[in-house]
Amino acid sequence: MQKVIVGMSGGVDSAVTAYLLKAAGFDVTGITLRTWLGAKGEESRCCEISDAMQAAQQIGIPYYVQNCVACFRETVVKPFTSAYLQGRTPNPCVDCNRFVKWEQMLLAAERMRADYVATGHYASVIRLPNGRFTVRKAYFSNKDQAYMLYRLTQEQLARTLMPLGRLSKEEVRQIAAKAGLSVAHKKDSQEICFVARGGYADYIADETNTEILPGNFVDRQGRIVGRHKGIIHYTVGQRKGLGLALGHPVYVKAVNAVRNEVVIGDELSLYCNEILCGELNFMSVPDIGLTEKLRATVKIRYRHQGETAIICRDAAGTVRVIFDKPVKAVAPGQSAVFYDADNCVIGGGKIEAVI
Repeated sequence: MQKVIVGMSGGVDSAVTAYLLKAAGFDVTGITLRTWLGAKGEESRCCEISDAMQAAQQIGIPYYVQNCVACFRETVVKPFTSAYLQGRTPNPCVDCNRFVKWEQMLLAAERMRADYVATGHYASVIRLPNGRFTVRKAYFSNKDQAYMLYRLTQEQLARTLMPLGRLSKEEVRQIAAKAGLSVAHKKDSQEICFVARGGYADYIADETNTEILPGNFVDRQGRIVGRHKGIIHYTVGQRKGLGLALGHPVYVKAVNAVRNEVVIGDELSLYCNEILCGELNFMSVPDIGLTEKLRATVKIRYRHQGETAIICRDAAGTVRVIFDKPVKAVAPGQSAVFYDADNCVIGGGKIEAVI
């Protein structure tokens, strides 16, 4: 009997993952990674321990809690707050998956002599004919989470199980209800897991003990058109909450942290044809050669449907993405993820610049 460690967040997806793997004959142990604890005892929505513990008891599996607060603060919270202060729009889940969840679960697997780790992500791990592991999009695209997993390493993927890749959310809830799991109808969380109260801007100000200074809204020609309340309140593509009455709709086109300016423009100004990506990780291929060009579908944010493009290396070591059609509201700091024709992740990187 192979042993698997299931990361349990306290939600229905991870509970059903544990239930399905036990039903399939695995020796299952549940684990919750405590990643964050608020000043008043609030838990992160990724580690609601009481719900996870109850689900483990109902399934009939051993359950443990592992303290990862220091690791999470260093590898997720600090880069998150730093990115916003630099005028970028980060995606903390991407870094958390690579540097916290998988690293810590695999450490637990080593201690417990487990063969695999498993999660409730809606995606599938597959091994390609070239021997490399990659992640394939979920069968039901409305819940697909492959985008969030592009930074996982080959070593991590080789020991990962994801049994929900071909299930819909409705099917998962039905399985949970039939199994008598108390989390069957628990509401999904949509927010950043460690921002328990208020908005992320307030969290950043409190976490960094930084005075967020107001500055100027400027148009594309550099003319001052108003005052903003601090760059951490804005991201590329934003229209609401600007407080500008210019007689026509305007959007955030760019955030300039050096000058403490927020650049605005019309909707057409949000479109671009090329981007540069750094902090790269590849899955289905080892890398892209300097003279190599690959066709791919590229997603520039989690909810983006993706656009076909050519991806290629440049001399600086970054990847240049040249889209077939212009894409809207590309935010530096977000991730661009590259997919092949079979909906498998080729790789991805963080968006460094818009060309």
